[in-house]
Amino acid sequence: MSNFLPKSVRTLIEELSKLPGIGPKSAQRLAIHLLYSPTSRVAPLGEAVLGLKENVMFCNACWNIAESDPCKICSDSARDQGIICVVEGVLDVVALEKTSEFKGAYHVLHGALSPIDGVGPEQLKIAELFERIKKNNDNEVEASRVREVILATNPSLEGEATALYIQRHLRDLGVKITRIARGLPVGADLEYADEITLTKALQGRGEF
Repeated sequence: MSNFLPKSVRTLIEELSKLPGIGPKSAQRLAIHLLYSPTSRVAPLGEAVLGLKENVMFCNACWNIAESDPCKICSDSARDQGIICVVEGVLDVVALEKTSEFKGAYHVLHGALSPIDGVGPEQLKIAELFERIKKNNDNEVEASRVREVILATNPSLEGEATALYIQRHLRDLGVKITRIARGLPVGADLEYADEITLTKALQGRGEF
């Protein structure tokens, strides 16, 4: 980094470059853009960043981010709390909510099993999922009982391993376990699809 730049600018560039998807060049452009921006535009950005730590928490039921505990989804009586969709991350919830198709609850694992990277069940919110299901199903209130767990982890090696781990441990709890369908994305060509994707597409075929 150019040493002639003021220390405050260099520090900002260093911090921005630590963000995912932001390289040194992008960090420099962002820093200079902020430098030329009026205070009225920069101040709200700083307040918003600080607000992430001051106003955002994790819901102790589903472990999604929220401004209250329980979160809006877990406390929404219109949602079917008996169906839990298990996802790897917060952005997965965002993606599923955009479809307006799912009307149940969520459980965010905050990652996937990856022994190579040192990520085991203890590093994820898997035990909390099991405890949540046991607690709800021991409850006499029928509406709170979990009937189905949808495993919506990514179709990667880590995601599949995580889904299998959860499925094995839920087998004896009397809960229906389903896996999201996998196959060809809209607009894809068969000739460019790999064998695994084509196999899953054939296995998950439906009536037309």
